[in-house]
Amino acid sequence: MTASVGAVATQATAADAATATTAQSIGDPGTVYGPARSNEAPASAQPGEAAGSVNLVEAASTTTSSTTQSTATASKSKSSAKLSKAAKQKIKAHTAVSVAKKQIGDPYRWGASGPGAFDCSGLVLYAWRKAGVKLPRVAASQFRSVKKKVSWKNLKPGDLMFFYGLGHVGMYVGHGKMIHSPHSGTRVRIEKLSGYRKASFVGAVRPGA
Repeated sequence: MTASVGAVATQATAADAATATTAQSIGDPGTVYGPARSNEAPASAQPGEAAGSVNLVEAASTTTSSTTQSTATASKSKSSAKLSKAAKQKIKAHTAVSVAKKQIGDPYRWGASGPGAFDCSGLVLYAWRKAGVKLPRVAASQFRSVKKKVSWKNLKPGDLMFFYGLGHVGMYVGHGKMIHSPHSGTRVRIEKLSGYRKASFVGAVRPGA
C-alpha cells in the first residue's frame, strides 16, 4: 500500500517536471517577443522628435513673421515722415499765400521788401519769410537757391514762378492765377496766367519742400 502511494507520488513528480519543461519550452518564444518590444521603443520616441521639429519650424516661422512686421512698420514710419514733411510745406505755402494776399493794393517800389511797398522779389521774400522760410533778395538767386523745381503743369499754391529770363517773379495762388508786384506805377495784384505769361515762363520752385 505504501509502495503504491510512493509510485503515484513519483509519477506525479515526473508529470510536474514534464509540465515545467513544457512550460519553459513554450515560454522560450517570450524571449523573442522581449527584444521585439525593445525594438519598438525607439518608434515610441518618434512622435516626440516630430513634435520637436514642428516646434522648431513654428519658432522659425514666428521669427520670420516678426522680422517682416518690423520691416513693414519701419517702412510705414518712413512714409509717414515723408508725408509729414509734405504736409508741413503745404501749411507754410498756405501761410505765404495768405500773407501775400494781404499786401494787395500796396504800391510797387524798386528794391522794396515791405511792409507797405514791394518790388516783385521783395513781395515773395516777405511772404515766405512770414511763413518761416528764408529766401535770397534777388529773383534769379531765389530760383537758384530753392532745390525743388516745378513744371508749369505741376504748380501748387505758394510756388514761385519766374519769367523773362529770371527777371520777374510771382507767386502761384491756384486756379490758374498768380499774385505779384508787376512794375513801377502798379500795385500788388492777382492776375490770371495768360498765354503771354506762359510763353515767357522760365521755371518755378517750391520753397520749404
